[in-house]
Amino acid sequence: MISYNILSAHQFGFRKNHSTNLALINVIDEIYKHLDNYQNIIGIYLDLQKAFETNDHEILLCKLYRYGVRGSVYEWFKSYLSVYVNCTCSEFGDVKCGVPQGIVLGPLLFLLYVNDIQNCVPSIPIELYAVC
Repeated sequence: MISYNILSAHQFGFRKNHSTNLALINVIDEIYKHLDNYQNIIGIYLDLQKAFETNDHEILLCKLYRYGVRGSVYEWFKSYLSVYVNCTCSEFGDVKCGVPQGIVLGPLLFLLYVNDIQNCVPSIPIELYAVC
């Protein structure tokens, strides 16, 4: 994923050589830039409670497809998401939301799910950081 530059440069969670410190440095740098230019600044901080459990599978699969996941790998993800959530097998019906937790794939899928939020306001950098 790193070699393909899929993740936003403003995504700091669950990534090697990225940290809350680097995210904070970026935010402070942006604040000082705007203050130096006598511009207004606003900060909005969101804490997504149970964020891993809210990932809609259809949206996630759409995003995976857009990122180039195709063929048997795409079908594997489709099957995986419909059967496993929170490392327990769903036997009673379709599971439509959530990504697995406690394994490397869960955070990665969450990062891909929120990665394009920057496209909502392309002129404003949005720093992203996720923790379990």
